[in-house]
Amino acid sequence: MNRTRTNHRSPRTRNGSADAGRGGSRFGSPAVRRPGGPARSGGYGRRPAAVQGEFALPKTITPALPAVEGFADLSMPEQLLAELGRQGVSAPFPIQGATLPNSLAGRDVLGRGRTGSGKTLAFGLALLARTAGQRAEPRQPLGLILVPTRELAQQVTDALTPYARSVRLRLATVVGGMSIGKQAGALRGGAEIVVATPGRLKDLIDRGDCRLNQVGVTVLDEADQMADMGFMPQVTALLDQVRPEGQRMLFSATLDRNVDLLVRRYLTDPVVHSVDPSAGAVTTMEHHVLYVHGADKHAATTEIAARDGRVIMFLDTKHAVDRLTQDLLNSGVRAAALHGGKSQPQRTRTLAQFKTGHVSVLVATNVAARGIHVDNLDLVVNVDPPTDHKDYLHRGGRTARAGESGSVVTLVTPNQRRDMVRLMSDAGIRPQTTQIHSGDEALHRITGAQAPSGIPVVITAPVSERPKRSATSRGRRRPSSATRRAPVRQTVFDAAA
Repeated sequence: MNRTRTNHRSPRTRNGSADAGRGGSRFGSPAVRRPGGPARSGGYGRRPAAVQGEFALPKTITPALPAVEGFADLSMPEQLLAELGRQGVSAPFPIQGATLPNSLAGRDVLGRGRTGSGKTLAFGLALLARTAGQRAEPRQPLGLILVPTRELAQQVTDALTPYARSVRLRLATVVGGMSIGKQAGALRGGAEIVVATPGRLKDLIDRGDCRLNQVGVTVLDEADQMADMGFMPQVTALLDQVRPEGQRMLFSATLDRNVDLLVRRYLTDPVVHSVDPSAGAVTTMEHHVLYVHGADKHAATTEIAARDGRVIMFLDTKHAVDRLTQDLLNSGVRAAALHGGKSQPQRTRTLAQFKTGHVSVLVATNVAARGIHVDNLDLVVNVDPPTDHKDYLHRGGRTARAGESGSVVTLVTPNQRRDMVRLMSDAGIRPQTTQIHSGDEALHRITGAQAPSGIPVVITAPVSERPKRSATSRGRRRPSSATRRAPVRQTVFDAAA
């Protein structure tokens, strides 16, 4: 793992953890100075003051190793190659074939690929291969993957767990909304790889439950979203604590100028690889803009939700998500809500129900725009059009993943038309536009819409998730009818409110 770099990184400040707490407190230095530029300041929850738009990709000084067409051409442990076969992964995706020869050799990597293009295995296999055979000391992981959201952290963990097991590496997932004590216990147990959101990792470092001084391989996944969410001060402070001579990999679906700071400061002579220059336009994805009158929008939305098959519907606010979810349940559609107001166990359960088909419609805010992978999801609906083209690309990226086909449908009222034209232009997409009304054949043809049953449904937890009755509870007096009804209402609230 140790290696000597010929290029010197930018000077780094080793910051302590004196600024305790979460939220608006600063973590590390209040200003970050990049080489050749002015100092930038920012706090948690504040969008960094940077120019929006894609930046020019840096040029690689040292020639990159050529891409490979098969995993067998890579110098990876046999256990990883065998696990790829067991998982049915036969050939690398373009971003994997291009970056893995270089990342396995220890090079820093800057990879841009649309969501669903295979970035997780692109960095995950390199991280696991370069860490295999090592053992971490308690509280001192050897590899770190930073992600912006809890859902993405869980998806990365789920994707890499079988491969980590094959080379006997332990993974720890560190995110907010879950027991910090259990996460601290996993770190004290000597987890080699940590998948973390910045805020919770900071908390564990502040508590003394984690140190990053032994981290030799660091990955930033969806770095642009971390910058957009105001995580930049925390991210840079965490990166300042890992081994300065270690390997860095930065992957994202889009690379705007906010990420330029990270690239210039933390990547040394990176191998640069970009898949799909439009950073989102996918040949297997259809884009439809459906013009609808405001008075007819709710009926059209309900008919789309009643289609056969799963669909994700995006809205702007938690209140709108809750209201539509309840309306769909009352109309006979098996819907559930996902937004930041839910507890993490609720969010995890809702996603599991959606993936298994127990719930057919996931109604969500942008919290579901990244980090969610569902097989055979062929439709995403923007009930509320996004305000930013990157949000559009990431919402749409929930479908047409890994070579599958899919459609993105956006419902646009007359007063939204001009903004939608501008957004599509920024995204580099030419959508098919159609004027529709509820009950139209065109609406059915494009989305599979159909009339809902009108019979209200209640989403209950699968039998496997329900708590088992203890032996002592079986002999207790039967509760009253009012008491028996209460858990049913609670179940509806958990799944749909």
